[in-house]
Amino acid sequence: MASWVLSECGIRPLPQIYTRPRTGHISNSKNNHSRIRFFHSNQSKTDLKLREPIGCSKERNWALKVSAPLRVAYGEEEERGEIINRVNGVEEQPEFDPGALPPFKLADIRAAIPKHCWVKNPWRSMSYVVRDVVVVCGLAAAAAYLNNWVVWPLYWAAQGTMFWALFVLGHDCGHGSFSNNTKLNSVVGHLLHSSILVPYHGWRISHRTHHQNHGHVENDESWHPLPERIYKNLDVVTRMLRFTAPFPMLAYPFYLWSRSPGKTGSHFDPNSDLFVPSERKDVITSTICWTAMAALLVGLSFVMGPIQMLKLYGVPYWVNHISPLHIFLHLRK
Repeated sequence: MASWVLSECGIRPLPQIYTRPRTGHISNSKNNHSRIRFFHSNQSKTDLKLREPIGCSKERNWALKVSAPLRVAYGEEEERGEIINRVNGVEEQPEFDPGALPPFKLADIRAAIPKHCWVKNPWRSMSYVVRDVVVVCGLAAAAAYLNNWVVWPLYWAAQGTMFWALFVLGHDCGHGSFSNNTKLNSVVGHLLHSSILVPYHGWRISHRTHHQNHGHVENDESWHPLPERIYKNLDVVTRMLRFTAPFPMLAYPFYLWSRSPGKTGSHFDPNSDLFVPSERKDVITSTICWTAMAALLVGLSFVMGPIQMLKLYGVPYWVNHISPLHIFLHLRK
């Protein structure tokens, strides 16, 4: 009953913005008369017995004894832009509009970050590299020494996580947050990303494209949901490999080779439309480093045996690429 008010036309919806519902006696003070507006009618006083506020008539014939909110003139709260809808004393929050601009700008976020967070310390960055490389080598040595099937699953989980740590450090090199020295970023980035079979410059450039088009349905490089027209035109094999478990968990290496469905090129091809002509030398350098790492792994497989290399490197590599980030990126449709 609180959402409807009686009028000469019967029952009509209450306006969207109003203050607290009124019940009981209404004062006849000047202030109240200046702020309260009743609905008017041409009907006789006898017909309006149920609609007259208490205090305005001696007859109080409220059939259901139910109060109805009154339309109240806007006061100081509206002038401040702070009107809150209240129904029976309960505040209603305004509906969230996902298309509205945020109440802050990028400059406000940057200003809120402490200044010392913007200082790049290459020594501290290198300490993280040394720490993670030592952990990776230590885990591999311990697993190879123990060579126990109780230990191997624990090793795969731990080493896969550390491979992801190496990727994150190379990611920071690609963003330039590792240090202010571009050459240092490039050298460290190549060593780290090549060790987990990621072409450093190829990925760095495509990742830059991702940030420049973040959230864009068509131009975003990493987050690429398929439009219905492309999805329907996929062949059966591609559709199965992309959307049927467990194949999406292995999608990242294929993404590096051929990008997302509907896009052409490769992170290894300097002539890909991912890159501009001035970036081709960088892409070639990264492809050479990737090839050298792949050749090293093949050589170690002949020395240690393919099964041992699969346990030491292959499974952690797979665990690294089924991290929550990659599952999110490649299971999104």
